Amino acid sequence: MAKNLMIQGTMSGVGKSILTAGILRVLRQDGYRVAPFKSQNMALNSFVTKDGREIGRAQALQAYAAGMEPSSDMNPILLKPMGDTTSQVIINGLPLANMKAKDYFKRKTDYIPEIKAAYERLAKKADVIIIEGAGSPVEINLRKNDIVNMGLAELLDAPVLLTGNIDPGGVFAQLLGTIQLMPEVERKRVKGLIINKFRGDKTLLEPGLEMFKPYCDIPFAGVVPFVPLDLDEEDSMSERLKVDNRKAAGDAELKIAVVRLPFISNYTDFTVLESLNFADLKYVDTPEGLEDADLVILPGTKNTLADLKWLRETGLFGKIRELAEGGIPVIGICGGFQMLGKSVSDPAGLEGGGTLEGLGLLPVETRFEERKELRQVQAEIGDLTGFYGPLSHTKVEGYEIHMGESVSDEEIFPVITKGTVLGTYIHGIFDSAEFTRSFLGILLEKKKSRFEVPEIEEASVTRERELDKLADVLRENLDFRLIYEAIGL
Repeated sequence: MAKNLMIQGTMSGVGKSILTAGILRVLRQDGYRVAPFKSQNMALNSFVTKDGREIGRAQALQAYAAGMEPSSDMNPILLKPMGDTTSQVIINGLPLANMKAKDYFKRKTDYIPEIKAAYERLAKKADVIIIEGAGSPVEINLRKNDIVNMGLAELLDAPVLLTGNIDPGGVFAQLLGTIQLMPEVERKRVKGLIINKFRGDKTLLEPGLEMFKPYCDIPFAGVVPFVPLDLDEEDSMSERLKVDNRKAAGDAELKIAVVRLPFISNYTDFTVLESLNFADLKYVDTPEGLEDADLVILPGTKNTLADLKWLRETGLFGKIRELAEGGIPVIGICGGFQMLGKSVSDPAGLEGGGTLEGLGLLPVETRFEERKELRQVQAEIGDLTGFYGPLSHTKVEGYEIHMGESVSDEEIFPVITKGTVLGTYIHGIFDSAEFTRSFLGILLEKKKSRFEVPEIEEASVTRERELDKLADVLRENLDFRLIYEAIGL
């Protein structure tokens, strides 16, 4: 069976996902067969595998770091929040049910056989499995029946590295408090401590590492600097999702406004657009935030009906219609696409039931059904006329994740257009370089801009370069002799 190592954190947002990806890449570079594993993930950024299973986006990134095809075995339980107390529970990549938090808590140990089976399948393919924890391992009210932190480490007999985030301050208290709240048997599993996201002169921190020793005899495995990386992150703590309702930057060639829906999902769809040095992309949640926008995007959502109601309550509903009718390009992806249609109905009560009028900008009606559409997509856009004509015959790829079925008298797949409005179910469509370059050309032509459309790098090329960059940073700043000894290599 494979050896293993678990990366835990003092809290959410310490960088466990990226550290896991980086360690996987280092081990892979060193010649080991490696695989990621996260028993339970709560995230609205998800990914669809080739066999039509849904997993956390972070585990897909980690799979690529390991040189493996993403698999539901890497994330056997995925929870997708639909409200403050309800989540869709996905087991082995397929939806099981919508559950209240207290009901899931009562039942989660029932899924231990699924967790073990997924891990054992991975262990037959890998020399080393790097396991990612979730949140904090010392939420003492949740320790009973834990299946994702120390409970999982015990189940899989995994050594642990504990990570703290120095960026908000208090990292020594984070680390020491976490260790002291662990029972002795769990404390012994922790083989090293990591301080992550350090900014500034490391020599100023070094005395603190020595002063920490009388309080805790667990060695430091390293101090990792904050390094900007163009890699997918977990959605719950992302800095990228902060709203900015001010007018867009005046010197930007293109001003892009993404509506920050309360249940926004898969905002990684816009990573390519965010990286453009001539564009200003911001997330907005008021009508004023859409002023001066050259493009308005309605993103995916885990609760289309709730977010459609929210659009009305905030005044965004009317503002988006006004802008579209005035010729401003509007694009909707997945749930955002459903909202652009005539209506959204939920006869089975999957999102509370009822029917709501959509924005009416596309000739589409959507009806929710029990069956969830999960598939990867490779397609070529057909003949389009009018504003989006230059997109004709461009190739696109990505994946679909949705409960609803949309019908129209017009062709929907892979995109449907009307005037300056475009809708699609394809997540990751902007990762398709040919499509994005043509799309940007349309926007710049509309502005009569002299700015030349730049070459767009394929997302997979960017990802590989950034993962190698991450591996270089970790090699320089982590004690891999300690890490290898902890793994037993």
